[in-house]
Formats: sequence, structure tokens, C-alpha cells
Amino acid sequence: MSTLTKAHIVERLHEELEPLYGYSRPECATLVETLFELMRETLENNEDILISGFGKFCVKEKHPRRGRNPHSGAEMMLPARRVVTFKCSGVLREEVNRQGWES
Repeated sequence: MSTLTKAHIVERLHEELEPLYGYSRPECATLVETLFELMRETLENNEDILISGFGKFCVKEKHPRRGRNPHSGAEMMLPARRVVTFKCSGVLREEVNRQGWES
């Protein structure tokens, strides 16, 4: 099992777009960077990203809470924070589950 990296995305995009539209690798890299920057800005502005057939990225607010330092065991207050969550679409969930554990 391997990890999909930005470089893999650029390469795959180049393989798909070069024969059809003549896009070079640097142009594909710019497309990928632009898409990720748009997604980053959207999430920073506390807006959701909904990609039909794929899923939804949301920013959730986490309230301050009591925690414990795992090293010393001392209690501490953890500050409020925002986290990004992802919920996959039903279509993606069905595709993933249809593939089973064959990998």
C-alpha cells in the first residue's frame, strides 16, 4: 500500500492532460498548487468544501478542555482550536467498500 503524494497527482494529471491539451508538467503542477491553495484559503475562512461524489471538508470548532501532560501527568487546560474534518460521500464509501480488503 502506498501514499498518494502531490508529485503523484501532478504526474497523473500530466499523463491525462498532455495528450488531450498539451499541458506540460509545470503547467499541471501549477494547476494542482492553485487547487490546493484555493482549498486552503476556503478552509482558513471557515467555509466548507463540498466535492460531489467525493466528500465534504469542514472546519469544526473545538472548545477548551482539560487534559493531561502524558510525560509528567500534570493536568493542564488545552486551548480552543479549529480542526478540519472530512466526511466521504455515499458514492465514495460504496466504492471503497466494494473493493473490499483485496489490496
